[in-house]
Amino acid sequence: MAKILLVLYPDSVTGYPPQYARDTLPVLDGYPGGQTLPSPSATDFTPGELLGSVSGELGLRKFLESAGHELVVTSDKDGPDSVFERELATADIVISQPFWPAYLTKERIAKAPNLKLAITAGIGSDHVDLDAAINQGITVVEETYSNSISVAEHAVMQILALVRNYLPSHEWVVNGGWNIADSVERAYDLEGMNVGVIAAGRIGRAVLRRLAPFDVHLHYTDKNRLSPEIERELGLTFHPDAASLVQAVDVVSIHAPLHPETYHLFDDALIASMKRGSYIVNTARAEITDRDAIVRALESGQLAGYAGDVWYPQPPAADHPWRTMPHNGMTPHVSGSTLSAQSRYAAGTREILEDWFAGRPIRKEYLIVDGGQLAGVGAASYTAGGESSPGSGGQ
Repeated sequence: MAKILLVLYPDSVTGYPPQYARDTLPVLDGYPGGQTLPSPSATDFTPGELLGSVSGELGLRKFLESAGHELVVTSDKDGPDSVFERELATADIVISQPFWPAYLTKERIAKAPNLKLAITAGIGSDHVDLDAAINQGITVVEETYSNSISVAEHAVMQILALVRNYLPSHEWVVNGGWNIADSVERAYDLEGMNVGVIAAGRIGRAVLRRLAPFDVHLHYTDKNRLSPEIERELGLTFHPDAASLVQAVDVVSIHAPLHPETYHLFDDALIASMKRGSYIVNTARAEITDRDAIVRALESGQLAGYAGDVWYPQPPAADHPWRTMPHNGMTPHVSGSTLSAQSRYAAGTREILEDWFAGRPIRKEYLIVDGGQLAGVGAASYTAGGESSPGSGGQ
């Protein structure tokens, strides 16, 4: 029997919800492009429940304990005295979410001799040292597409919030004001603007499709150019690199994975090459930008706004400068953790576990690192399956 260590974010400050804003979720037939939804044999939750917090347990406890497995659930994940650190030494499987990542560093993996499977409930597995996972024969998987559209919707929302100056306008109402001039002095129409996407993977393409009806001029860059048919359909302008794209657009939406080529891509020099008064939305990974360069650009007016939901580390310190920098629309890392998305990635997690325990191959779309643990599986290696594969667009 296995020990499963499940790291989830804490419950709401008001406690686990006794009821929800809606009674049902829309029923989806599949993902764009034809990939099927997660297909476990059963689930022990009602879609629309809060599953990603500690009390939600991704709906896994009954399933795991009825089969004799041990489930440890915690939100305490950071530092040598954390529950995660203590329990990791004897864990066979670790599950966490990108929004509250359990960082599996080389050092932590070395202290976990039993660890054979690391599951990301959602998409984006850069909190796992993949080279160390390969060396120890650990399989790393994530639930491709489970929250891609959720993230795309969040990015479009934040683009509109920045350009229309929504958040300051709302604050005037909350604080009892009716300050129209204060509200509109930084508000513009998105219509007619040039909007660019960095990486046109699943999320980036979804953003482009959702922005097309706004009558904007769409641009993108990606290692793999989209088909001429898609470019014509959406009226896309392709750029060979980010340096070319950012000079041509008013708004940039980042959807690239974090790897050496994208680390601190948006530094002082690249931001200086953008139009004065540009906007950046980053729902991919925080370290694609230089933290302090973003602050400087907002303070100088080179950037008109910055929004996103990704930080480093996660959660960020109380004095992280992005909390208080001017003209920001930051949120906690919530874009891919809507109640709708949780029902999908909870089901995907159970599907992976069912296949693992039964000795069946995990579906190839989920594999990031093939640890060679299943019958007939070869040597450990990177696979091409995940959302965060280089060139595919990360969360």
